[in-house]
Amino acid sequence: MTVAHPIARAWVTTGGTGAQNYDEFADETEITEIIRANPDSALAVEMPHRAPENAGRSFAASLPDAVARLARAKEVGRYTPAGEVVVLYRITSGDGGPPAYAMFCMVDTDQISASPAEPGLVIRNEDVFLAKVHERVALAKATGHLLSPVLLLQTASDAALHDALAGACDGAGAPVATDVDQAGRTHAIWLLPRGPEQDQLLDLAAAGELVVADGNHRSLAAQVGGLPRFLAVVTTPGSVTIQPYNRLVSELTTGLDELLRRLAAAGARITPAAGRPAVPAGAGTVNLYGAGQAFAVQLPRASGAGVVDNLDHALVERVLLRDALGLDPGDKRITYVGGDYPAEWLCSEVDAGRAELAILIAPVSVADFVAVNLARQKMPRKSTWFTPKARAGLVLAQL
Repeated sequence: MTVAHPIARAWVTTGGTGAQNYDEFADETEITEIIRANPDSALAVEMPHRAPENAGRSFAASLPDAVARLARAKEVGRYTPAGEVVVLYRITSGDGGPPAYAMFCMVDTDQISASPAEPGLVIRNEDVFLAKVHERVALAKATGHLLSPVLLLQTASDAALHDALAGACDGAGAPVATDVDQAGRTHAIWLLPRGPEQDQLLDLAAAGELVVADGNHRSLAAQVGGLPRFLAVVTTPGSVTIQPYNRLVSELTTGLDELLRRLAAAGARITPAAGRPAVPAGAGTVNLYGAGQAFAVQLPRASGAGVVDNLDHALVERVLLRDALGLDPGDKRITYVGGDYPAEWLCSEVDAGRAELAILIAPVSVADFVAVNLARQKMPRKSTWFTPKARAGLVLAQL
């Protein structure tokens, strides 16, 4: 019995609705400007309180506007309905790199496993922020749709699935819709109806453990909201890479000199550096930038701890943010900045006075990420920024 299924009631874009996912932004004011320039973007439905006309209103108070926007988009033909379909998905970069292949489908929620004690083929791997989860539950309940997919990596039949998806896309003719994202990547989709080819792809998608690469909050929202299935994009490790996931601290709880003193007292090795720092070339060192000064810092590892507890992201959360600064990971003074924003941008935010500290962390490798998850261990919060991102608003699942 497969855990992957066609989308019973899909709404497929006819153009103009594609959007970055709500969690792809370092500064939420960017969301308002994108909605202002692209009013048909699904971003206005996912983040209705960031629409220009809802300035100052809460997410909950803005939900009726999300419902109205989605209904209006359907009425004017921004989406077209389709039933019992799998949606083929190809992402091509503008630099001539290899395409990424994937498929939109539905996956059984009861297969989600968030700990070694929980059975299931879908492994959720990161701690989450519960406030975000509750927003996703409220949005699904209000609109009756899922707008953003959970990105899943197939870890068992990955080579066979990759080849099958590539062949299906190559043989499908002209795509039913395309969309170009902020990085110049082209997202193309094709509808695959019921039949042997759809059955084959669904079987391959469900042939082994699926790791949540992006969408930990959305997968938990499906559980909290009591949804039997959730919208997913299933892909393979060969179609993705992991970019850095850095941090900005808008306000330090102590001076920079005192922060460095506390880190040194905790056992960190600190080396001053010239100019603005880059993302570290490899694990073991994090780069800090504040008050025009750069430092390479080797944070102390916990003796006897497991691999996950000594990952750079875990050390930053525990040693630097919690112990040295007294900040909880969910503190509003911490901004989690994904790989679409280069190190220069983070340093510029510090120089402009919009943040007091930039923390640059080397990316986790895809192989290490998969290994940690197959061992049913949990990654630190916001430690993996997968690219390319699955685009929101291309395929919706009606509940």
